[in-house]
Amino acid sequence: MCRQIIRHQPKCLVLFEQSEFALYAIERELQQINLVEGLNVCVHPLLGSVVHRRRCEAVMRSFGVQTVYHAAAYKHVPLVEHNVIEGVQNNVFGTLHAAEAAVAAGVELFVLISTDKAVRPTNVMGASKRMAELVLQGLAQRQSDTVFSMVRFGNVLGSSGSVVPLFRDQISSGGPVTVTHPDIIRYFMTLPEASQLVLQAGSMGQGGEVFVLDMGEPVKIADLARKMMHLMGRRERTAEQPDGEIELVFSGLRPGEKLYEELLIGDDPQGTAHPRIMMAREVCMTWPEVADTIRQLQYASHAFDCEGVVSILKTAPTGFAPNGGVEDLVWNLNPRPVAADKAGTDLKSVPKAEAEVKRGQTLSLSPGNKVLNG
Repeated sequence: MCRQIIRHQPKCLVLFEQSEFALYAIERELQQINLVEGLNVCVHPLLGSVVHRRRCEAVMRSFGVQTVYHAAAYKHVPLVEHNVIEGVQNNVFGTLHAAEAAVAAGVELFVLISTDKAVRPTNVMGASKRMAELVLQGLAQRQSDTVFSMVRFGNVLGSSGSVVPLFRDQISSGGPVTVTHPDIIRYFMTLPEASQLVLQAGSMGQGGEVFVLDMGEPVKIADLARKMMHLMGRRERTAEQPDGEIELVFSGLRPGEKLYEELLIGDDPQGTAHPRIMMAREVCMTWPEVADTIRQLQYASHAFDCEGVVSILKTAPTGFAPNGGVEDLVWNLNPRPVAADKAGTDLKSVPKAEAEVKRGQTLSLSPGNKVLNG
């Protein structure tokens, strides 16, 4: 997105990023583009998290931000399944805080980067992104000064979490190449293609629209893996071809994973002026309904009640239908909510461990602030 935006020569480009290294890397790259192409765009690298509303608002006010592209999300399906509360905090509350900060700071346009996994989700990641869409649709009804819109699309080749770098590494190291299921399919776009369509879709927003990008034909992941083997000069090892170099292994669907992804809710998408951009006709919530759901999610999150969070996401009109039980790693070790009066307690101090931690041991903190070795 930033590589595309800087070439449109805005007055300034504010990079708001939680990862210090990611911020350092993209700022260096953008400054090089600035220099080589003589763009003279002011690039401001700022560390911060979308869950901190006051930081978001201060940044937007200080730089007079007019347009926000909100791409901050935890998006790896199995990781969010294993970290339910953090996924909801970042994807739902992070979107809410950034959006409310945008309204308070007088931002003109706020565009959420959504996902095909938000359609009839079977996992917490997809449900949290659909809930983020509902939050923005509610805010679009509550006020009209900031235009909120969402752009939904599938997988982007070469992006963080793409299977392409994983397959490349597996092939380079001699395999095996792992695919979850022989019939699993996904939609793919290139990075420049997706970014350009997001920019164009965002400019069409009038308030509360969910734009859907035409992703072309779906690709069978097993075929993608085999094609990459061929392009890298390797052959698949099979019963018919036992002298092949690389084995293709099917590891089974992961928690919350679908065989295929969808891009639309309903069967009646509306066209736009762009042939590759459509609008989905969506069920939405009123702002009071959104606010009530947010309050419930907040209480359940503070109590670390993973079952409660999943239940709330199912009750909201997200279309969430989990294909398994709660997979949160901490919850499954201790499946009960934290008492309300303890949910927000902070550790006041951490005593120094008396014994050296040996290799292979786990170091953790108990609620009583004691160091546990085990």
